[in-house]
This record gives sequence, structure tokens and C-alpha cells, in this order.
Amino acid sequence: MGEITIAAKVTHVPTMLLSQQPGALEGCREPAIEGHRELGRRARAAGVDTVVVLDTHWLVNAGFHVNSNELFEGVYTSHEFPHFIQNMEYKHPGNPDLGDAIAARATEKGVHTLSHQVPTLDLEYGTLVPLHFMDPEGEFKVVSIAAWCTVHNLNDSRKLGEAIAEAIRESDSKVMLLASGSLSHKIWENELYAANNGTFTISKEFNKQVDLRVMDLWAQGEYGTFLKMLPDYALQCAGEGGMHDTAMLFGALGWDKYDGKAEVLTPYFESSGTGQTNVQFHL
Repeated sequence: MGEITIAAKVTHVPTMLLSQQPGALEGCREPAIEGHRELGRRARAAGVDTVVVLDTHWLVNAGFHVNSNELFEGVYTSHEFPHFIQNMEYKHPGNPDLGDAIAARATEKGVHTLSHQVPTLDLEYGTLVPLHFMDPEGEFKVVSIAAWCTVHNLNDSRKLGEAIAEAIRESDSKVMLLASGSLSHKIWENELYAANNGTFTISKEFNKQVDLRVMDLWAQGEYGTFLKMLPDYALQCAGEGGMHDTAMLFGALGWDKYDGKAEVLTPYFESSGTGQTNVQFHL
């Protein structure tokens, strides 16, 4: 019987990569990087063999989609931020059986989901950046699930999360489940970025205060309250990918029945107008 052994909401800001290079940003994201590395250490200690990533940089316009390739290998440059992420090599095995099972389970629940084994279907950086720090040796199998869902509702994403948990339990996989996306996500307007030191600031004080309130709710175990506000939070604070990653994560955790501890691995930080953190939800 398989299990989710580690679950977390994680950042994937591209400046984490620049933080490791000589220049003005060297060292600037060390707390976020260390949060990722700690999750990798904990995953290996827990016997994790597969990482399932809910990726808010994989945009889909119809249905839900799972990248279930046998192998992920290539060199990645971001179309969105080619000046931030260039020529990043990666190689990770996949877990096609688990990806197929997740899609089948979700479809049984009435949430149309397709599993793909297409070698030219690449990974997005919402998956690649966390893996770069958590699994630099490519030890873990990977399944990536689209979580930038443009015409979908959060309730279906909750059901997909339930399907993820069920499929994992019916497998022989030990899984680390990652919701890869920010909290609030209103990126600075281009003409305001430099004047507001945009790399290190948030674009709206309202968004920051709501982010901090959300983290307080998590710390207090008030998950039911958080989930009641999730649709408005995602809308009013421009949650990344509509916060479908977060709905999937909590669906897998049991939604408002989840009563585990939220542990902050990286304190809240501001980046390019957005709010970021790494938080593990203990099981």
C-alpha cells in the first residue's frame, strides 16, 4: 500500500537560481533554497520514491492533465523569464503507472482527466525549480499535474486531489506531494518594477496582509476557515494558477478534515510583487 509521506506548499521563484550565481542577487534566496533542500532530505529519510508536483506553470484550457512520461530529460530555458532560467539541465525518471491511476481515479469521480506519455511533453519550471534543489541527483520518480487551470472550478480540483490520494494508497509508491505556487501573485507592472525594488517587494499591501493571515490560520490549524475563504482569496489576491494547486493539495489531505501541523520551513518573503513561502503540512 502506498502513502503520501510528505506534503508541502512550495515556492518556485526563478530568482532562486540567480541566487546561486555571481552578481547582485547572489545569496538572496538562500532561505527558500534551504527550505527545498530540507524537504529533499526529509523525503529521502522517509523513503519517498516519487514526487507528485501540482504545477501552476503548466497552463491548460480544457480538462485536467497529468504528465506521466517514463523519463524526463532535457535542457530548459524559460520562455517567461529567459534572463532568469537558462540552459538548466534535468533528468528524472517518471512513474507512468501512478500518473495513469491518478487520471483514471479522477475521471471516475466525474473530473475529466487525461494522463499523457508523450516524450515531447516537457516539464514546466514549477516542477523543475523545486526538483533542482530537492533532488539534484534525479533520484526520485516524478509525476507532474497541471495546476494553472483557466476554465476549471476549485471543487473539481479538490476532487482531483482526492483522486491523487486514493491512487497513491492503491499503489506501492511513497510520495512527496508538492503544491508548487505562490500565495498572492499580483506581479509588479513593468513600469513600476524598478522604482519599487520589485525583486524584493510585494505589489499590494492588502495581498501581503491576507497572505500573513492565511499563514496564521494554517499555524492555528484553522483549515476549515481557510478553505471557506479560498475562492475569494484566489480571486482577490490573484492566486497563482487560480490556486488550483492548493485546492488539489488540501483535497489530497482530506480538505477540512485535515488536522495536521503546518510547519514553516521558509519564512514568508516578497518577490516580484508576490508572496512566497515553503510550508510542510504534516501527516
